[in-house]
Amino acid sequence: MAAPQKAPQKKVIISCALTGSIHTPTMSDALPVTPDEIVEQGVGAAEAGAAILHLHARDPRTGQPTPDPAVFMQFLPRLKQSTDAVLNITTGGSLNMTVQERLAAPLQAQPEMCSLNMGSMNFGIFPLADRYQGWKHDWEEPYLRSTDDFIFRNTFRDIAYILEHLGEGCGTRFEFECYDVGHLYNLAHFVDRGLVKPPFFVQTIFGILGGIGAEQRNLVFMRETADRLFGTDYEWSVLAAGRHQIPFTTMAAVMGGNVRVGLEDSLYLSKGRLARNSAEQVAKIRRILEELSLEVATPAEARAMLALKGADQVAF
Repeated sequence: MAAPQKAPQKKVIISCALTGSIHTPTMSDALPVTPDEIVEQGVGAAEAGAAILHLHARDPRTGQPTPDPAVFMQFLPRLKQSTDAVLNITTGGSLNMTVQERLAAPLQAQPEMCSLNMGSMNFGIFPLADRYQGWKHDWEEPYLRSTDDFIFRNTFRDIAYILEHLGEGCGTRFEFECYDVGHLYNLAHFVDRGLVKPPFFVQTIFGILGGIGAEQRNLVFMRETADRLFGTDYEWSVLAAGRHQIPFTTMAAVMGGNVRVGLEDSLYLSKGRLARNSAEQVAKIRRILEELSLEVATPAEARAMLALKGADQVAF
């Protein structure tokens, strides 16, 4: 009798988050701030193997996070022209932006994919302020320290608004960012309401103060919970903050998941060594994946896995 055929191993999608809104310019000279820097690092990350580029914008003069669509439009068309990567725009923006501000650029750009945070939470980055004595810009220290009295707002009404106007209205699909187990249940609620349809991309996040801790048992628990809630209707991905980045993404890949790296999530390449750019992190996780006999998905393969509308259907 012939041996049963094994199901082929799914390819691993590497996402790369280039700049984010957590780290500030003082923390690393490598953090991209200007549109030129974002384009340069985005192209490098795509060439290193990232199928998805997750994008925030910053004021080119100060490095402060900005929702200004005009700034996004200084790098989105250039990245589209220079790479085949999926361009994934934040709807989280930064900690002090309204939902309307956070949606300004995505609604104008109508991208293939956007991030979508699945619940309100304490989002504490204030401990970072104690690590630095001097600052490049006046805004940095108050921005960080204010988060000990801050709730990152993502109400059910906010989420529904984004799903309806950006999802249904623009054909954009989402990277559902889940910082704790309750966020998975929030996503299941919107699935039950018919506002989220498979396949969906679930990004589970570990190590942010206010969210689930970076412990291996939590990684397994989040995966098991997502499996119970969503069955085979989703693609699972993992990111972890700081020093947990590579260990957690490696573990996730071994468990059949996808991975996210980039300077938004960690400024380091290894212990005590700052990364020179996000491409170094992409190259590192790709090398690990390939050593484990896992194949990395191309942008075209990622689009097929996530049922994206295609780069020719965006508005930039």
